[in-house]
Amino acid sequence: MSVKIRLQRHGRTHAPYYHIVVADSRAPRDGKFIEKIGMYNPTTVPATIELNIDSAVNWLNNGAQPTDTCRAILSYKGALYKHHLLGGVAKGALTEEQANAKFEAWVNDKVSKVVAHVEKSATTKANAKVAALAHETKVKEARAAKLAEKLASAQAAVNAASEEAAAEEVVAVVEEAPAVVEETPAVVEETPAATEDTNSAE
Repeated sequence: MSVKIRLQRHGRTHAPYYHIVVADSRAPRDGKFIEKIGMYNPTTVPATIELNIDSAVNWLNNGAQPTDTCRAILSYKGALYKHHLLGGVAKGALTEEQANAKFEAWVNDKVSKVVAHVEKSATTKANAKVAALAHETKVKEARAAKLAEKLASAQAAVNAASEEAAAEEVVAVVEEAPAVVEETPAVVEETPAATEDTNSAE
């Protein structure tokens, strides 16, 4: 029987998470398995990986073959490195204490790298948020300036229209004024005629 270390999918659509299982290679992907040795969630930053390293190393020693994704996960968590060190111990190249010391040093270095990656990701996210806010503020100011310009032009047009209407009213008043002046002498001329009629009656 060929044994595989592979992923078993769970979760809803567009939000998957995976169990890391040891299963018969002939079994369906989400079917029966021999042992569950961990969990993998790729939707978090960084990806969440829980792995029983000792069980994974034991299965590797027994000949289980990981899939490509599981091989990357085992490498990331140090299971492959520990398997390599234990191979050196079995050959007599290392003592078990030396192998454990090397593995602990590797784990500490990996943890520091992961922490640095998390901090860098958080900084990048914060910078992107600040940049987006600055861009949004700039766009808002540009829209406000454009709106103010439109309001100013509309106000200028209203003022120009009111001035033009006032000018037209002044012109109309000026054009009507001579007619009034011309009518006034006619009234004045009628007055002497009435005086002559009065004298003749006397």
